[in-house]
Amino acid sequence: QVQLVEFGGGLAQAGGSLRLSCAASGNLFRFHTMGWYRQAPGKERELVAHITSTDTTNYADFVKGRFTISADNVKNTVFLQMNSLKPEDTAVYYCTATNVARTYWGQGTQVTVSS
Repeated sequence: QVQLVEFGGGLAQAGGSLRLSCAASGNLFRFHTMGWYRQAPGKERELVAHITSTDTTNYADFVKGRFTISADNVKNTVFLQMNSLKPEDTAVYYCTATNVARTYWGQGTQVTVSS
């Protein structure tokens, strides 16, 4: 059983920063990709960023230049540094980890950005 636990959500002001982290535990196989999705009220879940085991990154256009994803592959931990936050970044952020078998999801952490 694999568990993903997110940390670091909370309240920030517009223009501020937050750092999310996600640690995987349990019966682990090597993850080839870890990432972050988000879901705002009334909207579909969308990809924010992901990073591969070779450190290749991919970002949604709406976070390019503001968010940075990084990972510690040894510790199966992924981070999301969020700078220049905007009210439209308000959402529940979900960590994901993908191995050869499947994609695992965290429980989500709320990020709220006030204007």
